[in-house]
Amino acid sequence: MRFPYNTSYRDAQKLLRYRADWLAYGLLAAVLIAAPWILPRYYVGEATYIFIMCVASLGLMVVTGFTGQISFGHAAFVAIGAYTHTLLLTAGVPFIVSIILAGVFTGLIGLLVGLPAIRVSGLHLAMVTMAFAIIVEQIVGRWKSVTGGFTGIPVPPPRIFGFDLGAQKPFYFLCLAVLLAVLAALVNLLRGHAGRAFVGVRDSEAAALSLGIWIAGYKVLAFSISAGITGIAGALFAHHVQFVTPEGFSLLLSLELVIMVMIGGLGSLRGAVFGAVFISLLPTAISAMKPFLPDRVAGQFGLETFVFGLVLALFILFEPMGLNGRWLKLKSLFSAFPLYRKDTFRRGKTYMKSERYR
Repeated sequence: MRFPYNTSYRDAQKLLRYRADWLAYGLLAAVLIAAPWILPRYYVGEATYIFIMCVASLGLMVVTGFTGQISFGHAAFVAIGAYTHTLLLTAGVPFIVSIILAGVFTGLIGLLVGLPAIRVSGLHLAMVTMAFAIIVEQIVGRWKSVTGGFTGIPVPPPRIFGFDLGAQKPFYFLCLAVLLAVLAALVNLLRGHAGRAFVGVRDSEAAALSLGIWIAGYKVLAFSISAGITGIAGALFAHHVQFVTPEGFSLLLSLELVIMVMIGGLGSLRGAVFGAVFISLLPTAISAMKPFLPDRVAGQFGLETFVFGLVLALFILFEPMGLNGRWLKLKSLFSAFPLYRKDTFRRGKTYMKSERYR
């Protein structure tokens, strides 16, 4: 069993502190690098899609998991990022500049949406963001001169310094690199002053206000950063589908993102990745299970949505800390084995935080 003992200030700031962490993440990196040459083409494409969903899930985790603001409208930010990136590429803007501008523009839209949205909270905020997603979907579908309407527009292939990254393996590594860059940026952001302020606003607005934290400002900042990251995911998603249409950014995508952060574990970047991987693989698992189900069940319309809802309900009832909470418990269990106590891994009662700054 290992007890963390700090001998300097930098010890607590290290991301990979122990040799076992270096070995585990080194093994994971080796697997991810070797995957395109080992896995069949179908699974490489699925892994690429998972990387994109991980970026979008990380974006939503900033606003929902770290500041406690519920958003059902992040599919709109995915759409804005995808269409902005596609239009910029079509106009001849280089890929790197285009994807950065798509993220910045989506972040500015998130800022404009966040300014009035922070005046409400809870279910009312969820309804406001849901309405925003529906509005964006209708605008994209009816603005035919720019977006092509419901017919859609093709996405130019990604090129960096003349190299075409549209093939399966280069695009796989491109999405992996963007995911790692976003993850590293968020880790540094959340370990700093802004990240601590986000958590303070989420846990207790009254306590955060008493400490001099500008609650409204940090809520808007979180909304803007979240939208910008989700816009980058939308730009990658556009290359993944190669043809963007409004149907790809429906309200169902927003609900899937919310389920990702809820199942993964609120307030954890690792949980956002876990949730995105789990939910992205769930449709494939359902398709694989259909031959073993009765015909009346397998042929039911909406079976996938039912399974999503069932999984979410089970996690809320039996593992509210999500996949990340289960991972931490298993990690603690193996580190203490065989000298562990059963009560250590028993979930205690939780109570709703009712006090909020108005």
